[in-house]
Amino acid sequence: MADIQVKLVKSLIGSKKDQIATAKALGLRKIGDVASQPDNPQTQGKIKKISHLIEVTKA
Repeated sequence: MADIQVKLVKSLIGSKKDQIATAKALGLRKIGDVASQPDNPQTQGKIKKISHLIEVTKA
């Protein structure tokens, strides 16, 4: 499977605790952080949960 690049573009301040935990699980802590993740169903579920805070590109 290919990897995908996930970038945090909006602040986590004011987000729900589960959304903050999801961002940290993806390796995102600060605005501008980029993480490479495998493209699998687990990662897609995490991305869907915080889609309003991130940008996703194919690597």
